[in-house]
Amino acid sequence: MNPIRPLLLAMAGSPTWKRLLTGWSVTHRVVARFVPGETLDEALGAARQLNDAGMMATLNPLGEDVSDPEQAMAATDAYIEILDRVAAEQLDCSISVKLTLLGLDLDADLAAANLERLLSTAAQHGNFVRIDMEASEHVEATLSMSRSLERRFDNFGLVVQSYLRRTTDDIDRLVQAGTPLRVVKGAYKEPEHVAFADKRDVDHNYARILDRLAQDDARRNDVRVAVASHDAALIAHARNLIDELQLDGWEFQMLYGIGRPLQRQLVEDGYSVRIYVSYGPSWYPWFMRRLAERPANIGFFLRHLFD
Repeated sequence: MNPIRPLLLAMAGSPTWKRLLTGWSVTHRVVARFVPGETLDEALGAARQLNDAGMMATLNPLGEDVSDPEQAMAATDAYIEILDRVAAEQLDCSISVKLTLLGLDLDADLAAANLERLLSTAAQHGNFVRIDMEASEHVEATLSMSRSLERRFDNFGLVVQSYLRRTTDDIDRLVQAGTPLRVVKGAYKEPEHVAFADKRDVDHNYARILDRLAQDDARRNDVRVAVASHDAALIAHARNLIDELQLDGWEFQMLYGIGRPLQRQLVEDGYSVRIYVSYGPSWYPWFMRRLAERPANIGFFLRHLFD
């Protein structure tokens, strides 16, 4: 495992480091490369630019967990505002939702009710909701909520994380349910008995998951797959699967501001590309986890420290 990764994950949860880094003007300048702004208007502007470049978008208002039901309701209302604005502006843009923002840690029933409101609004607009997978302690509750809603709604999908040891078992049931899946590596700090610590194991499991999702039963059940990675080897592996098996419903997903030449190349080569656009004032923990997920991004950060 890259020795820098655990340090970055610890910094993500450190109030001291948060105060130091968020108070540094150069940090905000660098973060602007990855986060187009703190407002919905700025995020929608970024989505429109992506659409104009032949890419789809998904919006992720940054923030995790709430402390009372009113905050969960407010977060739900904010997601609904995104859906309404996307429809009004006719953007090719979905949303990504964190269940902890909808109140999962307070009351699973509250979170489920808020999620139903979102799914109903998205269905009215012909839009789609991606439920982000958070830390491992939320996985079972997220899967349970998915099972309870999948008979009434077909406009949502889940995220699976290749660094979790349990994911290959979870995949089998999700495939049978026909659940649309985004495959990511994972970026939370987890104990080794829960998650693979070695990058090679995480990458190997990622490729195994893609192979599983390319099998006949996944295709019969119309499982739509989003390959969310900037890893050149995994992207090449996915391209080979798509081309050789003529897979429909697969797309590549990448983070805003990272790997722009590769994003453009995939579009030019005829693949569907969706960009994950995060925005909002609560960018610090998200940004640090992105650095931990891909430590090579630290070089970009450091190059701009003395500009």
